[in-house]
Amino acid sequence: MVALALFGAGRIGRIHARNAMAQAGLTLKYVVDPVAEAAQTLAAEMGAATASVDQALADPEVAGVIVASATDTHLDYCLRIAETGKAIFCEKPIDLDLARARAAAPKLANARLLFGFNRRFDPHFQALKARLDSGAVGKLETLNITSHDPAPPPVAYIKVSGGLFRDMAIHDFDMARWLLAEEITEVFAAASCLVDPAIGEAGDVDTARTLLRTASGRLCLISNSRRSGYGYDQRIEAFGSAGMVRAGNVTETTLETWTEQGAAAAPFQNFFLDRYAGAYRAEMAHFAEVLAGATPSVGLNDGLAALALAEAAGESARTGAAVRL
Repeated sequence: MVALALFGAGRIGRIHARNAMAQAGLTLKYVVDPVAEAAQTLAAEMGAATASVDQALADPEVAGVIVASATDTHLDYCLRIAETGKAIFCEKPIDLDLARARAAAPKLANARLLFGFNRRFDPHFQALKARLDSGAVGKLETLNITSHDPAPPPVAYIKVSGGLFRDMAIHDFDMARWLLAEEITEVFAAASCLVDPAIGEAGDVDTARTLLRTASGRLCLISNSRRSGYGYDQRIEAFGSAGMVRAGNVTETTLETWTEQGAAAAPFQNFFLDRYAGAYRAEMAHFAEVLAGATPSVGLNDGLAALALAEAAGESARTGAAVRL
């Protein structure tokens, strides 16, 4: 069994802990969290022990560390873990400051570092990517990515999240890079606070549209909202020279009711942990491969590039001008 430590016993940490324990060949040895009660509760559930950062990193039996702690701790933890040679699975984003992350990048260049852009592991989006790569719809020209939450998070979370572009849209920026298969050279974004005035008072936005352009002219339009009013809306449409391929929303069941009044279907899955449960499991399975020697499929450069797009979108939304990268 390959032993892991988990930094962060919050919501996403609990998901990663359960997926690690369900993955053949992996076991969770330590849970590390500044909130002792959270660490103890999760450790008891997993059959693990609580520990300090120093204790977990000093243990030679720990082969890898899952970083699911507060966003502003990600980079510092990654740097400390990299010094030990242990493999790293880090939640997004790498940091809230692009310049700081870039300055630290040389120290992480040789680290076995997997970034938590889980949507690359979603089977629906992987099938869309495979269809694009097969040439079934010709040469890709434009993308439409829709990411609308069912309801906004608490304002307390908004205040420490890094903002909509770094916290929410960063997943879509990574998906755009992955699907476009070209680096993005220009970003234009417009954003507003239309959902909850308290989000604006906290210094953030809750609604945004971002247009990305690559060097060859390919375009991607990303729609983000903290509230859809109809469930968790996660769609991608890819338009090629010979057709279109689309990944739609996932419903709670396949049940439909047809009457004289019309047709009614089951609601969309209403929470990201439900919609992307399979992606989180596949992501952990890939980390097991990384621990066995595989190259991470989502690495440091991907984390930096997505953060660069998030910062550019924020700058564009503030200034009203396109930002060239």
